[in-house]
Order: sequence, then C-alpha cells, then structure tokens
Amino acid sequence: MSGALSDQERHDRLRLARTERIGPVAFKELLRRYRSAGAVLDALPDLARRGGGSVRAATVAEIDKELAAGEAVGAELTVWGDADYPPLLGAVDPPPPVLWTLGDPSILARKAVAVVGARIASASAQRFARGLASELGQAGYAVISGLARGVDAAAHEGALPHGTAAVLGGGVDDVYPSDNRGLYERLAAEGCIVSESPVGHRARAKDFPRRNRIISGLSLGVVVVEAEIRSGSLITARLAAEQGREVFAVPGSPLDPRAKGTNDLIRQGATLCEGAEDVLRVLTTMRTIADQGPLGFEEDGPGPDADLADLREQVAALLGPTPTPRDELVRATAARTADVLAVLTELAIAGRADLLPGGLVSAGPES
Repeated sequence: MSGALSDQERHDRLRLARTERIGPVAFKELLRRYRSAGAVLDALPDLARRGGGSVRAATVAEIDKELAAGEAVGAELTVWGDADYPPLLGAVDPPPPVLWTLGDPSILARKAVAVVGARIASASAQRFARGLASELGQAGYAVISGLARGVDAAAHEGALPHGTAAVLGGGVDDVYPSDNRGLYERLAAEGCIVSESPVGHRARAKDFPRRNRIISGLSLGVVVVEAEIRSGSLITARLAAEQGREVFAVPGSPLDPRAKGTNDLIRQGATLCEGAEDVLRVLTTMRTIADQGPLGFEEDGPGPDADLADLREQVAALLGPTPTPRDELVRATAARTADVLAVLTELAIAGRADLLPGGLVSAGPES
C-alpha cells in the first residue's frame, strides 16, 4: 500500500474496524476489494443483504468520542496503511486494523524480541529475564512484553534504558495489574504502551489472546522464560510459530511445574536459550519480513459488484461449527481464492460466518 492516508480515510478505517462483525480478516479483505474504507462503509448494507443478514456500522459520533478519549490521555492512533504502521506487525495475516500508543511509537518499528513468562515467577526466572532483556537492548533490539507480573515486568525493567514496549489487553489507559502502575508510568514516559482496544476499554479474558498475537507479531522471536503447561505464554509461543517467528525457551528443573511448559517447547523444537547469545546467534542470520518493504493489496480480487450469489450459498452450506481451512473451501468449490474470500466476508458481515486468524472459518451465530 503506498501513499499517505487522508484524515478522512483514517477516520473511516477506525469506524470500519469498530463496526460489528468486522474483525481483522474481514477488514483486510474488504479494503483489498474496495480500496477505501469509505467505499466499504457505503457498501456494507448491501453486502450484509447479499450475505443474508444486516449490519450496524459504528457511527461517526462513536468514533469521534473514541478519538477524543485518545486525545485526552495523550495517545496516538495508527491505522493499517499508515506509513508508520509497524512493518513486522503489518506482515501478520491479518494485521490488527488499528493501534493506540502512548509514549514513543518509533520503538515499534525497531527490530524486537518478545520476552514472556510466568506471572508467579521464581526469583531466578525474573533475574534471568531482566538480564536477558538488558543484553538484548544493548545489542540493539527492542523488547516487547505484556506488562504482567513476574517475567513480563522484569523484562520491561531490564530493557527500559534501551527501548521496550508493553502490549495491553485493555486500552492504553488501562493499568493492569494495578500494582504495576509505577512501571506503567515509566513505560509511558520512557518506552511505549500499545493496544488495539479503544481507549477506556477494560481488559477481559478474551482480550489477552489478541494481545499475545500482537506481542509475537511485533517481534522477530519470542523467548519464553518460565511457563506452566497451561499458560498464556505458550499461547504466545504458538502464535509466534504460526507467524513464522523464532521461538526460544529457557530450560528449567523438571521438578518445577513452572518449567514444564518451556521444557516441552524445547522438546517440540524450540531453540534452547541459556542467554542473549543464543537469541542473537539466530536472529542476526535472519532476513526479516521488514526488509522486504511494505506490503500492498493483491490485484486479483473480484470487482465490488461481482455476482457471486451461487458461490455464496455453496460456501455457506459447507460451513459448520468446527473451524475449517479456507483452502479446503476453495478446493471443494473449485472457485478462485479471491471469490471465496469475497463471499466469506459477505457471510461474516451478515453473521453467517466467523473469519478466524490462521486461515480458518466456521459458521457464524446467524447461520
């Protein structure tokens, strides 16, 4: 995508991102098809009708209220397509449509490593995370984490003199956990705080997997310092692998349940990490996605008014509650990939399909 976005287009992209049933997959597909968010917003009622339902777009008043809330706390808005949208995150499929930041957003454009781990972390794990983050920072890498207790907080503390960013589940003004307020304030002043949630939004459980996807998406690699088998840090590691990032794990005692998750990652093929040199050895040989330049729209999509009625109902009949790869729908229908994506988006707007990250789709609540 080339050229600066107009203020109106940026406003429209935020409005589109806040419209019901428009997740990151639908957002990107609709912009690919219609080229501007304004054109998408104009077409939404008809797209929902084609899909067999209706949709309520976010209102201009709602978006103006969100923008005013961001301005009130000193936050900056970045939308997908802006020249300063983080390049690594922009290469994730699909990227978050909008980001709010506090502090220095240029940190998000730097080569970075995520350091994550247990909230109730051992003293040795926190010491390791703090030292690892400091050494990575001295080597020129920003450190990304999630402002949680334990390993996350230690990583931010170690990297603060060199550049670190915290990704939040709630809005950028949502200090969670509250006992990290002092660290939050230092990050806002000396680092960066980022979220795709609206300013004022309070984090809920379902927000943290989305947050984890941004943590890995901003990073060339993810280091898991300490994690139990059922851990949010392992979700971050899985997302990193799906995004083509390097996964590192710090080994631990088999007698400590907080080491079971990291030891299992190593068993599954993660790179063993005993210090910063293990991370640097791998990352310095990688050609990053950011080196490839900005990504643009694909050019082979259907026109906005393409007649896909038969294909739409054929695809709808193939959907069920179990997530299915979109490639399977393409094979089953023998249709072009772009046409299948177009009808899936219309079905999603109507509530008859759920477009999921990782190229998956399932039947929606209105199916």
